[in-house]
Amino acid sequence: MWPGREREWAVERTKRADTERTEQAILRAAERVLADDPAASMERIAAASGVARTTVHRRFATREALLDALSVWAARQFGAAVDAVPDAAPPLVALHQVTANVLRVKLGWGFAMSRPTTNTEVADVHAHVLDRCIGLFRRARDTGVLRADVDPDWARRVYYALIHETADRRDDTDVDALAARLVDTLLRGVGP
Repeated sequence: MWPGREREWAVERTKRADTERTEQAILRAAERVLADDPAASMERIAAASGVARTTVHRRFATREALLDALSVWAARQFGAAVDAVPDAAPPLVALHQVTANVLRVKLGWGFAMSRPTTNTEVADVHAHVLDRCIGLFRRARDTGVLRADVDPDWARRVYYALIHETADRRDDTDVDALAARLVDTLLRGVGP
């Protein structure tokens, strides 16, 4: 091993880590700022992230590039939230954990998650999440969590609507309580 090269590699790794931290700070600030004002300027996003406007432009050449990166970042968080729950988990436990995880992402990345995009990576993540969700709802039906006569696709669509409505409500941020209420509503309805 060349002693001088080790130092160069360490410096390069540090630079990459700094670049990654800067990009994440910009993306987090962009989410906050754009959730408040979707027309906010790159300059305002730079100020909120604590970096110079030129730094934002160096990382993201255009506003559209920043928005695309924001969508990809949020989609990755969404996919990771779903993948964090193992397929081997009992369906009721998995349903609650996935719900809490997804709500955390949707509450934290609401602007990016609601933004239409044609990015293929985002589409791939959403397709993967759909496959995982279809599997979860089939397992829920097969194990008796859902009634045998319930169409798992219909139940999944109702679940998605409940997730969407829950994420739109900003008055309660206790994610575990929201997830429990959502799963209870899905499984027991709102009747007596």
